[in-house]
Amino acid sequence: MSETTLTLVQFLRDGLDPVPELARLRAEQPVSPLLIPNGPTAWLVTSYRDARAVLGDADTFSNDFANLMGGGAGGPTEDQDPGGLGMADPPKHTRLRKMLTAEFTAKRLRELEPRITAVVDECLDDTATAGADGDPVDLVRTFAHPIPALVICELLGVPADERANFQRISNNRFDVSGAPGGGLDAIGESLNYLGGLVSRQRAEPGDGLLGRLVREHGDSLTDRELAGLADGLLTGGHDTTASMLALGTVLILGNPDYRAAALDPARIGGLVDELLRYISVVQVAFPRWARRDTEIAGQRIGAGDMVVCSLSGANRDVELGPDMERVDPDRTIKPHLAFGFGIHHCVGAQLARREMAIAYPALLRRFPTLRLAVPAEELAYRPFSIVYGVGSLPVAW
Repeated sequence: MSETTLTLVQFLRDGLDPVPELARLRAEQPVSPLLIPNGPTAWLVTSYRDARAVLGDADTFSNDFANLMGGGAGGPTEDQDPGGLGMADPPKHTRLRKMLTAEFTAKRLRELEPRITAVVDECLDDTATAGADGDPVDLVRTFAHPIPALVICELLGVPADERANFQRISNNRFDVSGAPGGGLDAIGESLNYLGGLVSRQRAEPGDGLLGRLVREHGDSLTDRELAGLADGLLTGGHDTTASMLALGTVLILGNPDYRAAALDPARIGGLVDELLRYISVVQVAFPRWARRDTEIAGQRIGAGDMVVCSLSGANRDVELGPDMERVDPDRTIKPHLAFGFGIHHCVGAQLARREMAIAYPALLRRFPTLRLAVPAEELAYRPFSIVYGVGSLPVAW
């Protein structure tokens, strides 16, 4: 395998499956050198056991964005720091997460559930209207993207007339292809927008999460911290869930048992969890940096080295259980890593699960003869993106 391939292997797929090279690395060299031009010494971790160990050890491995800023020529600048939880260490991370946790309790999610159901129904109405003439409908545009965007915007209190623009920014956040407007450029644009939103919430707190944080913790949160928290929730809760809604639908429509599981209240939770593991739309976790010399699976890691955990690779590891190369809604296995692990486990994981558990059955009930309008192998999957997805999903019924 060439060095260039090794740089990209964690982002490569064959349809919904990680490329075979990732499984080979997991079996033969689960901690492999990762070439990052002009960057630090880096390592790719592909096994479940080792990825879980890295993600769960915040004392040895740092998430601090400042590490990335020092990563070499062409690296991000301070104004591109996304803030929030994903690239922060304790005690800052501990303080911010404690404030957010109260917004994602079971009670808060139950309060939000009627709105999730209403959003799903609205998007299904739009889908029906788009397909009224019998032509194929792009389910990404009418269903997968708007549902999580509207739910997260509802949660945060983003004005309705500004949501379409932020969806565009969010879609670019995890694009690592180097195209203009993607990656770090999108982070800067996102934070500029959210800075204005935070200023308005400071002046007149609304009923959404941002307004509540201002009222309850305003004196202990800077505008930058508030913008960073909002940015993390919008991007983490929009693009990831949108990709899962689209790609999960691809699998459900291609398998009668998955379709039956989606329509069965007793099985939908298991199906959602298996789809999350199997698809692993977030292909890699936020990078970690070794605080000191250490070892992973016998490989020496130097202080300051970057460590990247492949979630798509780890979630197919037989360490979780047998036959990880297929979806089984009825099995019980070890906890997967689709939402990460440790102190950085996704704070909105239960919200995402609930959206999927509501949206998949509703889609199938509304359109019982729903089918892909093109062969699954002809779908245009998103290349070289931290969040795997599909550009469009033509369906008919």
